[in-house]
Amino acid sequence: QVELVESGGGLVQPGGSLRLSCAGSGSIFSILTMGWYRQAPGKERELVAAFISGGRTNYADSVKGRFTISRDNAKNTVYLQMNSLKPEDTAVYYCNLKVIRTRLYDYWGQGTQVTVSS
Repeated sequence: QVELVESGGGLVQPGGSLRLSCAGSGSIFSILTMGWYRQAPGKERELVAAFISGGRTNYADSVKGRFTISRDNAKNTVYLQMNSLKPEDTAVYYCNLKVIRTRLYDYWGQGTQVTVSS
């Protein structure tokens, strides 16, 4: 069983910064991808940033240059540093882990609210 716990969300003014954390526990191995998605009201969930195969990273165009994903493998933790936040970044942010063993397993955290408003 795998559990993902996010933290670090909150209310921030436009132009501000937040750092999200996602701590994983359980049988975490054979990782395919690990990263962050977000879902704004009335919109579909979308990829924000993720580590993909070979240690490479993938970012949504809307966050490139503003957000940075990083990780601490020893702690099974992934971070999302968000700078120059905009009101359109307001969403619930979800940590996601995809592992592949006999089949693909897709795990989600409970989500953390990020609100960018003055």
